[in-house]
Amino acid sequence: MPSTAETPGVSSLQTLPTDDVRQLMWRFADRYELHMLIQASRAVARGPIARVVADGGRNSHDWTPAKAGLLQHFDDSGITAAALDPEQGGFIAGPKNLALALVAFELAWVDAGAATCSLAGNLGLAPIHECGTPEQRDKYVAGAAPLKSGETRTQVRAAFALTEPIPFVGVETGMMGGKVRVADWPADGEPMLQVDKRGRFITNMGFANVVTAAVDSDDQRIKGSCMVILEEGDTGIWDRGTPTKKLVHQLSSTNDPVFNLRVPAHRIVGGYTIRAGVIIPNYSHSEIIEAVFRRTRVTVGLMTAAKLLSAVEPVILYQRRRFRGGEGAPGTPRYELGLQQKEDALHRLVDIWATGEASASLGFEAARLFDVLDPLERQKNQLLEAKNLSGRAALKELAAKQKDALELFQITAQPVGARDFKRQETLESDPLVRFVLLDSLANVLCPACKLWNTGHGATMMREAVSLMGGYGVTEECPGFLGQKWMDAQLEATYEGPEAVQRLQLSMTMTNEVFLAQFRQWITDLRRLASARPGTGACTLASAMQLWLWTLQHLQTATDADGAKLYHKSRQGVTFPLTDALCWLLAARQFILDVVELETKGAANPALADGLPGFVSFFSDLSHVQSARAAGEVSRTTAELVFGYNRHPAWDEASCHACYCAEELQSLEGLIPGIEDSARAYSDVSETGADHPCKAGPCVKFHGLESYLRLRAKLDGCLTGCRLAKDRAAEALTKVMTREALDYPV
Repeated sequence: MPSTAETPGVSSLQTLPTDDVRQLMWRFADRYELHMLIQASRAVARGPIARVVADGGRNSHDWTPAKAGLLQHFDDSGITAAALDPEQGGFIAGPKNLALALVAFELAWVDAGAATCSLAGNLGLAPIHECGTPEQRDKYVAGAAPLKSGETRTQVRAAFALTEPIPFVGVETGMMGGKVRVADWPADGEPMLQVDKRGRFITNMGFANVVTAAVDSDDQRIKGSCMVILEEGDTGIWDRGTPTKKLVHQLSSTNDPVFNLRVPAHRIVGGYTIRAGVIIPNYSHSEIIEAVFRRTRVTVGLMTAAKLLSAVEPVILYQRRRFRGGEGAPGTPRYELGLQQKEDALHRLVDIWATGEASASLGFEAARLFDVLDPLERQKNQLLEAKNLSGRAALKELAAKQKDALELFQITAQPVGARDFKRQETLESDPLVRFVLLDSLANVLCPACKLWNTGHGATMMREAVSLMGGYGVTEECPGFLGQKWMDAQLEATYEGPEAVQRLQLSMTMTNEVFLAQFRQWITDLRRLASARPGTGACTLASAMQLWLWTLQHLQTATDADGAKLYHKSRQGVTFPLTDALCWLLAARQFILDVVELETKGAANPALADGLPGFVSFFSDLSHVQSARAAGEVSRTTAELVFGYNRHPAWDEASCHACYCAEELQSLEGLIPGIEDSARAYSDVSETGADHPCKAGPCVKFHGLESYLRLRAKLDGCLTGCRLAKDRAAEALTKVMTREALDYPV
């Protein structure tokens, strides 16, 4: 049982995190439109959505009137318009990655199926928004705006029909389940296309009237693949298909539709050109999907993060009330604390909360990054187009900018007095250099967020359910935790399963521009640790250093048979290393968010009383999460560094490397203590004696001494992490909660 004594000089957590805390940690305190959007989304989630779930809406696979009614709530609250530009009927100017991430977070706090229903409409329009022609954007994206009073048009409800596999991740991209050919090509008119598409697991198909479909050419007069806009009412077959019998996300509509439609060629997303009688789409389907998925994966990751954080309060309420109504009068520990008298229950909840915080921190950082990157990417495209650079020429130009970006890191790493400030200013003002820097981060953070948040998040949701006992797997479980656990399994496969994210990470995390920033993070965390030692920053820096050493080692090392270790096909090497990196990225961002809260919180009068308690508690949580990340890195890297070497056997070659007892005795006179040292760390061959009863002589570590030093250092850096966990557990016994959740069960 945790101690009931307060730690002297340490403030205690008073309440669960407030909106003021989240606005600072997730960096949108100055964006009033996002504050209003969150409140509107929360009202829909904890009102209409929660009522549909509580009334058994998840018990049906069909798209029922109750579920369909949620679309109007999305429209009325501003959720639908949040994805649109002001000229299209929206109210948020500029990039909207953070805005949509916050909407997804709020909706998934109650039900991820409803969140998916909302986001899938944005996904259906995303190919047009990212790559469509101006005319396509004006018609379809603007057409998704909710109807105003007196309007009689049909509102666009969109769906996205890809059918796996997904591109850009090393899988076969030609098997899309869709074909396009020329149906008619008048001599003086626009070609008409015949689109044959069988979708699988397509969200929103129960009500969508517009579909963006990925298809491959089935005609010599059409080059490659593309995406085509299909409309309900086009000539041919528009079959929504039967509802998918899902175990999860029942508040979203999912069908396996069939399309065989005739559409004009101007429906090709992004337009096309004609050369020598061949239609050449301006964008292949893989180029469009790459632009879309690198953003929308982040929102899916945040849906799982919302589940974890939403589980904290229901678990606390359950733990405290577990024994009420039985023995124990009010005021006694048994009555007031219930299961929270036990350290195990508290420690496991600390792990759940820490994971939720780290995953939310990682997800919102990725969303903010894309808000900065989006306009920069458009500027990059304009600059390359102005220079008539495309294809390999464009890649060559960006490769040169990578060298400039690395030079910038070299300059900023120097002491201030030794820097070439003129050159630094030139590099920092180059939009292509800035793009290369941010793009290298986005290519890592996006798949990392999707992989770690949904993968490890699903595991931790199981922990949350288990802390509710048998109550967790009932429909009456507060917070719908059982459903959320099941939903998390699907989110881990959305927009590419875990192997897809790992494969992309294994390629992008070796980018030298990313690694240069990674090295800078290690330095920054060391500096931060000197000012805030309780955050776990020093532990994390040591873990990052160990991971980096291992990556560099594996890129040149071979296995026992001489085969290269770090290779695309050696997923037993590359994939575990990507998993370890995700732990580091999430823990680092959590620490930075805690620092942001401490730094900016004092200026907010609403946090005057509670800020010290929040900072103290979150610092302990970040310390716990950093220690867990360090443990994952230590275990993973040890397996990879040593696991591909063959263990010595009791053969002549290996035994020859062992010390001989007679040799040690003769050396003892010259080097006092060598015999004891040798017997402690190696094998000694005794004259006339059998070898020890084990697999073989002890392993030698020639060439790996630096790894051993780094790992030993990391072990020492774990000092204090369990004290932080004890403090966080103690805080859980005192934090104030509501008497009941603010949505029905």
